Amino acid sequence: MLIQVRNLEVRAAQFDVEVPPGEIDFFDEELRQIGPLKATGKAELEMGGLGEIRVSGHLSVQTEAECARCLEAARFPIESDFVLNYRPASETDFGDEKEVDPEEAEVGFYEGNALELNDVFREQVLLALPMQRVCREDCKGICPACGKNRNQNECQCQKSITDDWWAALQELQ
Repeated sequence: MLIQVRNLEVRAAQFDVEVPPGEIDFFDEELRQIGPLKATGKAELEMGGLGEIRVSGHLSVQTEAECARCLEAARFPIESDFVLNYRPASETDFGDEKEVDPEEAEVGFYEGNALELNDVFREQVLLALPMQRVCREDCKGICPACGKNRNQNECQCQKSITDDWWAALQELQ
């Protein structure tokens, strides 16, 4: 969904959208959207902000990715409230290095005369995902020796695998 800046000059734009799976590219081959992304909120032009847009709302979506420990598919439901500020990229000088104050670090940029909401939604989904995606907290992962999923059955491999980096230190005794 595209929000035109000239329309925001008249009034704020309300949105209540459902984005089907596959319509947003998350730039992450392991992440899959498995249900519709539902988002509600509004976009409004900030007064005296030279084209600055404030977007606020709520989104929810079901995603799926590989577990970082056992490599099985795991679901990651996302519920996120957001308030974001965007400035036109043409009004910003990116040439010289400048110190950025904390308020400016929270500002995004848009090009042209419109803001694409799917870009906003992608950003919010990626920020809401856990850093390490695991199927459950007590996931045992895969065996580093034989590759079996230890959640499904225990393997007979040696429990402590020595690290060759430290093997030379054992000879010092």
